[in-house]
Amino acid sequence: MNEENSEYINIDDFAKLDLRVGLIKKAEKMEGSDKLIRCEVDFGDLGQRVIVSGVAKYKDPEDMVGNKYLYVVNLKPRKIFGEVSEGMLVALHDDEDNFSMLIPEQDIHQGTKAG
Repeated sequence: MNEENSEYINIDDFAKLDLRVGLIKKAEKMEGSDKLIRCEVDFGDLGQRVIVSGVAKYKDPEDMVGNKYLYVVNLKPRKIFGEVSEGMLVALHDDEDNFSMLIPEQDIHQGTKAG
């Protein structure tokens, strides 16, 4: 193991990430975009947030509503296609264009912190 590798982060850096389970309450394609879906996501005690994700190629908004996924909730909000996004969906995408969103294997309360 090469500990000088600049791709490594230390445990303190990882601990800065706030990963939480969020329940999608509403999802819709963003007008004028073929990639973006705007979701209203419930994070329990953290409240509800708007999160914009580029997953429309792989998911229909209607199929996302009522499901729980993993999100990074402590990213600085940023404007995406005119909408302020207050977090980021954690998903997997490989070189063969396979795509998967991370789903808790058990029903766990929204807002639950990963780690």
